[in-house]
Amino acid sequence: MRRLSLCLVFWLGCAVSEPVQSPGTPELAGAGAVAHLVVHYPTGFGHRITVRGAGAGLTWGTGRDATWSSGDRWLLDVRTSGAVECKPLFDDAVWAQGPNWTLSPGQTLDVWPRFFHVAGRLEHRPELDAAHDVVVYLPPSYDENPAERYPVVYMHDGQNLFDDAKAFGGVSWDVAGALDRGAADASIHEAIVVAIANTAARISEYTPTDGGYGGGGADAYLHAVADQLKPAIDRDYRTSGDRAHTAILGSSLGGLVSAYAGVTRPEVFGLIGAMSPSTWWDSTWILPRVTAEPANPVRVYVDSGDAGSSQDDVADTANLAQAYRGRGATLDYVVQHGGQHSEVYWRQRLPGALGFLVGPR
Repeated sequence: MRRLSLCLVFWLGCAVSEPVQSPGTPELAGAGAVAHLVVHYPTGFGHRITVRGAGAGLTWGTGRDATWSSGDRWLLDVRTSGAVECKPLFDDAVWAQGPNWTLSPGQTLDVWPRFFHVAGRLEHRPELDAAHDVVVYLPPSYDENPAERYPVVYMHDGQNLFDDAKAFGGVSWDVAGALDRGAADASIHEAIVVAIANTAARISEYTPTDGGYGGGGADAYLHAVADQLKPAIDRDYRTSGDRAHTAILGSSLGGLVSAYAGVTRPEVFGLIGAMSPSTWWDSTWILPRVTAEPANPVRVYVDSGDAGSSQDDVADTANLAQAYRGRGATLDYVVQHGGQHSEVYWRQRLPGALGFLVGPR
């Protein structure tokens, strides 16, 4: 049924993405090194993948046939002494979505294109966590290209992430829109997002100590996320699974608990996102713990604004960034001038945070 639906979309002429036309490397017959393009895509019987481009004998006008191999891999070798822009097509008629790929001499480039889907979708999965509502965002290529596996971003305050009508203050983070646009321009690698709604126990669950406000439940919360929810997500979805492709991201107290996850569960969460984190909590309790982390995160993103009644705790959060920097972590630290402690500004900064954590395409 899926293959028939792909053909139907093709005949309707939908989801056609033209290449970015730019000067290519002149063809150099017999010179340079062999480069290998591997296109992972299940065309179904009777269909083919072609490649168009600029350089190494490729043109934008007519596609060169790739050769099918087991595992739904389509192979094309070219000899080149310079970079070659290229783009796969389905049946030499439907362009792959997004920008061109660049193939370099001697390189083996694996690509997982999508031709017919331009937006991701949401799945409501309340059964995955008895205490928290869970919504899963699946990226545009998820249903179209079953060979690909994806990084996963676990995000707190899930009811604020997708729907303005449900979000605090009437402004969501527009997570799906940010990731769909990032997939279209290749600024954000396609990723699965697991949105975990907060509960009446939010202050306790997102804080590692009492702090004078009834906190201190973060260890139990992170145990539920790392040891119960994540195994279920890895079972039900095509995830990469390892720490280098598993992010945890939140704002305010959600940023604090994300930083704490890097301290206590570094074997699970290698990508840490702390947006306007409550670094001030319990007299900046988190700072010496980050300094003494057992393992560096793979990447860590920290940000804040500098405006509003609290100035978004910019001074303490600068110290948090310095704690990561001092231990040699791969860090992106952003201060949004004029930014305040609210969803409005977290929505604006989210694309940059995701692009840094999961990387571009």
